[in-house]
Amino acid sequence: MFDKLDDLLLRYEDIMNELNEPNVVSDQERFRKLMKEQSDLQPIVDAYKEYKKCKETVEESLMMLEEESDEEMREMLKEELNDAKARIEELEHTLKILLLPKDPNDDKNVIVEIRAGAGGDEAALFAAEIYRMYVHYAESRRWKVELMEADEIGIGGMKSVTFMINGQGAYSVMKYESGVHRVQRVPETESGGRIHTSTITVAVMPEAEEVDVQIDEKDIRIDVMRASGNGGQCVNTTDSAVRLTHYPTGIVVYSQTEKSQLQNKAKAFALLRAKLYDIECQKAHDAEAEARRSQIGTGDRSEKIRTYNFPQGRVTDHRIGLTLYKLDKIMNGDIQEIIDACIAADQAAKLAKMNEE
Repeated sequence: MFDKLDDLLLRYEDIMNELNEPNVVSDQERFRKLMKEQSDLQPIVDAYKEYKKCKETVEESLMMLEEESDEEMREMLKEELNDAKARIEELEHTLKILLLPKDPNDDKNVIVEIRAGAGGDEAALFAAEIYRMYVHYAESRRWKVELMEADEIGIGGMKSVTFMINGQGAYSVMKYESGVHRVQRVPETESGGRIHTSTITVAVMPEAEEVDVQIDEKDIRIDVMRASGNGGQCVNTTDSAVRLTHYPTGIVVYSQTEKSQLQNKAKAFALLRAKLYDIECQKAHDAEAEARRSQIGTGDRSEKIRTYNFPQGRVTDHRIGLTLYKLDKIMNGDIQEIIDACIAADQAAKLAKMNEE
């Protein structure tokens, strides 16, 4: 581990020297890549420099303890020594986590697709509430949310909704939301007061660049049509809605949220790219079955990951055994505690796997 850290420290110093060269500053692409690498290395370098400083403190304190006879000074040195040793342990753990292999998609924006499952109208209502939960969460992180597609029902529910979240590191956080979300409550439409269980599925896909996925135009059929919906400008008046059919996979995507056909076409292609890229990522996960099993629910879409129990005001994440009694806050977007717990569990599983190797 320390050989690797020494190499990274040297690489960091090389980058800092390169960034000061005039020919690098004038080459925007090179400059951007170096800045990104420097930003990725910064937390590792800072932790390693502090680690080395603590090591020096330990050595100095031990040497001074051998020579010091004054009892008060010895107590101060012992305290300093113990503090430095404790900090070294913390930094060793931090450095192990920082050196874990990084998901190449972690820095990407995400496309989230929510679909109502079992439970009819109640599932559609819950899908709309979970969509609002993610919008509130994204806003709290100062991320931008862009609606891509929505299939609404008259009573305020959504059979499906697809949206993009633009924000630094959005995928690294949102990927833990993929899976089946279950709700237990008495529906407003239920006169007998019985608790119903409904489900929705959440799919979180990294946004794919054109370089990530090559789409052959011969493999696609593009249909334009009039947008349908609950009225509003351009609805049913212009052929602005766009539907793409990808023949090799059978994937169909539809976009009608924008007024212009050009904008809807761009959104539809972004969604298709994300879906095709997601298929490739799933194949890679399947090829590394063991690695996928060690992760905390970032792969299997059919996995029931969370239950929202309204009568008891509780939310349970089944992957990590976490139960929180603050349902109202969570439904209002306060999901950071759950995500942090998932990240910590994921890191612990990866560290344990690394130690086995």
